[in-house]
Amino acid sequence: MFQALYLHKDAGGFSAALRELPPLEPGEGEVLVRIEYSTLNFKDGLAITDRAPVVRSFPMVPGIDGAGTVLISRHPDWKPGDRVVSTGADVGELRWGCLAQQAVLPPDGMVKLPDGFSARHAMAVGTAGFTAALAVLALERYGLPPGGEVLVTGATGGVGSIAVALLARAGHRVTALTGKPAEADYLRELGAADILDRATLAAPGRPLQKERWDGVVDALGSHTLVNALAQTKRDGVVAACGLAQGGDLPGTVMPFILRNVTLAGINSVWPARPLREAAWQRIFEALDTTLLDRLTQEISLAQAQEGARALMEGRVRGRIVVRIDA
Repeated sequence: MFQALYLHKDAGGFSAALRELPPLEPGEGEVLVRIEYSTLNFKDGLAITDRAPVVRSFPMVPGIDGAGTVLISRHPDWKPGDRVVSTGADVGELRWGCLAQQAVLPPDGMVKLPDGFSARHAMAVGTAGFTAALAVLALERYGLPPGGEVLVTGATGGVGSIAVALLARAGHRVTALTGKPAEADYLRELGAADILDRATLAAPGRPLQKERWDGVVDALGSHTLVNALAQTKRDGVVAACGLAQGGDLPGTVMPFILRNVTLAGINSVWPARPLREAAWQRIFEALDTTLLDRLTQEISLAQAQEGARALMEGRVRGRIVVRIDA
């Protein structure tokens, strides 16, 4: 038997509770992993609090990310004892996830952990940090110049925190957009050169505004994304990877046809395997594990439901890692 956070929903309502479940067995092409650490991403928060239809099949074990050790492999690329990190790949949505002591995982969502990078550090990154790395790679792919001026929205969140750190370490001048002025010191510690109040971009604005940014990593969407596009310089690039403000895009084509701005979408669930590996390689090489420790808080599996509520209520800075006790 193994312990897991178990979500159930039927005509009688929704429930989330820790349960003992029978052992899992991987099918052909799958891998069974002993999970040491998981994490709470925005999508996990939505699933655990039942605030949005993230889970597409019940019952469900949530947790879109996990890190640990391979126990059984039915895939030639993996063997027992391999240290791995898994993100996305429909885990925690269509197939049971990693807020559990074990999980059967699809190999295409996994990469190997290098020596010196622990399961806990991998989950301090998680899908949020992986998304940030994909966004940074997109900015570079579309021509972000060395030392460019880059705006990061939602900067105290999981995606934003890692994006600030990665961009600053790459030599860019980063402006962090946040609604939490008390976190200015935290953002500067991550590498932000300037702090901008999120209210300055949250309301409708002109289709074209003063050019400020060579690149943008946006986790908010809606008017914030539209204003960021309107302020992006000629030939600049904006990576859109979230919708914390909203899923709408109430803007015009002006930045695209008059300034040649590129809007790059970021999909962290099923990126091509070479891109997945490149993003994690950037993370392994660029992120200082002591920095990850400073932007991370650790909770137990039993505390995951309260952690999800805190995440949904905006009471979380940086990343939450969930310790999965053996």
